[in-house]
Amino acid sequence: MPATASVEGIDKHSDRQWDVNVYSPSMGRAIPLQVIRPADTSEPRPTLYLLNGAGGGEDGADWENQTDILELFADKNVNVVIPAAGIFSYYTDWQQVDPKLGVAHMWQTFLTKELPPVIDEALGTNKVNSIGGLSMSAGSVLDLAIQAPGLYRGVASYSGCARTSDPVGQAYIRTVVEVMGGAKATNMWGPYDGPAWREHDPYLNAEKLRGLAIYISTGNGLPGAHEDPNALRNPKSPPLADQVAIGGAIEAATNVCTRQLADRLRELNIPATVDLRPNGTHSWGYWQDDLRKSLPLLSASLGI
Repeated sequence: MPATASVEGIDKHSDRQWDVNVYSPSMGRAIPLQVIRPADTSEPRPTLYLLNGAGGGEDGADWENQTDILELFADKNVNVVIPAAGIFSYYTDWQQVDPKLGVAHMWQTFLTKELPPVIDEALGTNKVNSIGGLSMSAGSVLDLAIQAPGLYRGVASYSGCARTSDPVGQAYIRTVVEVMGGAKATNMWGPYDGPAWREHDPYLNAEKLRGLAIYISTGNGLPGAHEDPNALRNPKSPPLADQVAIGGAIEAATNVCTRQLADRLRELNIPATVDLRPNGTHSWGYWQDDLRKSLPLLSASLGI
């Protein structure tokens, strides 16, 4: 197997929309990426990394399928890179290979060490990066920014839980990894009272977010504009009843976590844009809105 990360192939659907496979030595396999190229490639451009939710994009629930991201970035001079894998992984380095998931998850290593230089070379970037994520990855992007100081200039976290070492935060993670994924969360960071759960807790390590452009958002779980039965819906969206019941309960939980993180950032006098939406469930319509609302902050962090 190759000792270094490298591009294994590029499938250009158009000048702007590419699928790129990058080999990861730490995971021993090629990782598929969805890439949106800048409107103008005449000079090096920055890169916005966007992560998917619990399905890692492997389930078809991803930024390209569920939002208007292609239209949103049609006139933007930025590379957008979206990993199309990582189901139930929390985009972190797992201590052990989980038998249920069946593959090595070394996402922190891949995203912060292996991938950026490959992307910089393949896309001719200016090496300026920011990152955003939703649901499962909303906490992950904060952790990645903490674990790799200097790599990102901005971070956007939509509908996530930044607590990983308290019982409520761990219950949220176990719901994703164990209930939804059928895996064991202790294979990720070891015993629940072990040091890794604290090391990857953005709430406890919030001081290390200082200097970044920060955007965090959540709804409160109550039905909002995207639960209107008369509104136009993405045909790939879940049934409306599930969006209201299941999505409502999940978003109510992320509301608590997000408020706690916002309070912690205020205590530390770390500037952040906090959008506590008056309503809304855990669903893609709101994350599309969140991306649009956070884009001015992310654009400023990227220098575009």
